[in-house]
Amino acid sequence: MTLQHPPATSAERVAALRGRLAQSGLAACLVPTADPHLSEYLPDHWAARTWLSGFDGSAGSLLVTADFAGLWTDSRYWVQAEAQLRGSGIVLMRAGAPEVPDMLDWVLAHLAHGDRIAVDGRVLDLAAARRWRSGLDGAGMALVLDQDPVGAVWSDRPALPEARVFEHLPPHACRTRADNLAAVRAAMREHGAAWHLLSSLDDIAWLLNLRGADVDYNPVFLAHALLDAEGVRLFVAPGKIDAALAARLAADGVVLRDYAALAADLAALPAGAALLVDPARVTAGTLSHVPGARRIEALNPSQLLKSVKNAAEAGNIRAAMAQDGAALCAFFAWFEAAQAAGERITEIDVDTHLSAARARRPDFVSLSFATIAGFNANGAMPHYRATDASHATIQGDGLLLIDSGGQYLGGTTDITRVVPIGTPSAEQCADYTTVLQAHIALARARFPEDTPSSVLDMLARQPLWRRGLDYGHGTGHGVGYFLNVHEGPQSISVRGHARPHQGMKAGMLTSNEPGLYRDGHWGIRIENLVLAVPVERTEFGTFLAFETVTLCPIDTRCIVQERLSADEIAWLNTYHAQVRDRLLPLVDGAARDWLLERTEPL
Repeated sequence: MTLQHPPATSAERVAALRGRLAQSGLAACLVPTADPHLSEYLPDHWAARTWLSGFDGSAGSLLVTADFAGLWTDSRYWVQAEAQLRGSGIVLMRAGAPEVPDMLDWVLAHLAHGDRIAVDGRVLDLAAARRWRSGLDGAGMALVLDQDPVGAVWSDRPALPEARVFEHLPPHACRTRADNLAAVRAAMREHGAAWHLLSSLDDIAWLLNLRGADVDYNPVFLAHALLDAEGVRLFVAPGKIDAALAARLAADGVVLRDYAALAADLAALPAGAALLVDPARVTAGTLSHVPGARRIEALNPSQLLKSVKNAAEAGNIRAAMAQDGAALCAFFAWFEAAQAAGERITEIDVDTHLSAARARRPDFVSLSFATIAGFNANGAMPHYRATDASHATIQGDGLLLIDSGGQYLGGTTDITRVVPIGTPSAEQCADYTTVLQAHIALARARFPEDTPSSVLDMLARQPLWRRGLDYGHGTGHGVGYFLNVHEGPQSISVRGHARPHQGMKAGMLTSNEPGLYRDGHWGIRIENLVLAVPVERTEFGTFLAFETVTLCPIDTRCIVQERLSADEIAWLNTYHAQVRDRLLPLVDGAARDWLLERTEPL
């Protein structure tokens, strides 16, 4: 069904989808936030859930039936989703709330035996497909993966991106392509696999020392890769890799194939061939083209290999953090001077001036995610984004939360700071101090190597739990090396699972970002990136600690100093001395003056 005039509103788009479902004999359509590579940030071509619903948060799934449409998203996005869904007829389903069933349970309770539920199999991960199939089969329903009802009504769907691929080169690339391939092939042999399929874009970019610009904020490109013991087939759109780069790739055994040729090549794999795939990083639709191969399911070896930064990468990361810190000094010097002069500053201005300060630093490529600048109540939404249509002016009393980051050739940054505006309240200062204590508790941690990353989460929450407080997001995520700002396999989260591959290892770069959010009032989050480093070896094994590599003062004006212990004050003063020492050679003028003032010891 092709529409003469594309539907313009979410309500019209949902109505058009319902028409397509009825025409196809389908009872429902599931629309996840995903592409064929299961990326966090999506090219516009794959932003089907956003196109249908109007909700543009980075997480959530939409379900549409003949008489119901619901968006499931977690607590980070409830306020945003409620505003963006208004008038659409789509119900906000607050995922994680006690009274809200998950989407599959809702389907099982509301649909009937014999009903067919469609989802574009190209964007549904294998693990989710299995869960849905199991649940639906038990109820006499069917999961349909070979139809794309949304695409059938999305007549003005954007084209796939066409940005060129470029090579990540020394001195910023600290491992050779041949070394990366050898390490992955060694892991393939350990698994007994003759072939290995990669669809996750960061894994492919890391493996081949390539970068791109197909996905906002992440320097990756749309591709699949199929490895065997001798070569690599890189499935990428024609024209994205020039002849010179293609020749260099060929010297390492990398053969270019059309992006659309993957299905045929998978179907041609020898019967019984052992194919290594990561069920969390490949879609059911992609694997539907592998009828004869024997699948071996395990974490992509490159996930762990790239998470452990080597010494040269760690050095480049430290240099990138220093450049990022210098940009932040310049920004905050401007911001405080403009505030003092009575200039009107909005959340949009924060984004504009901070992005410009980063763009002036050496080796800067792009932002690593959309800047979050939230004043007072807006700061209580962890993934808030100011827009031209909806943003706040920063005036009066309160707290301004700024979460931002940059992509540099030598590393990826991610930092959150909270600054007082006017005179913050006693309760705001108490909350700020508690979050700082949580941050310091994790920053000072020592633990045996291979400790499950999820276990460390409780260290940060203790100061909040003692006050009967908590926050709904994890405390730390892995960070890539001029790659995705969110990277696995480690995850410092109370909701995580202690899986073998999630043990903390020396060289892992992880965020430390506890927070506290008073809905409708203010939000506080203090975030640095920390590098796991070995500090001691005893008869009980190797012990690690965190080196804080982010370099920017933590505002002391909201601290209730008598609440801090002597050890906590010592940690903060030592950190600020390091920040001052590292950044002074990179700043001058007002930025230098600001740095000196904000790093004065308590």
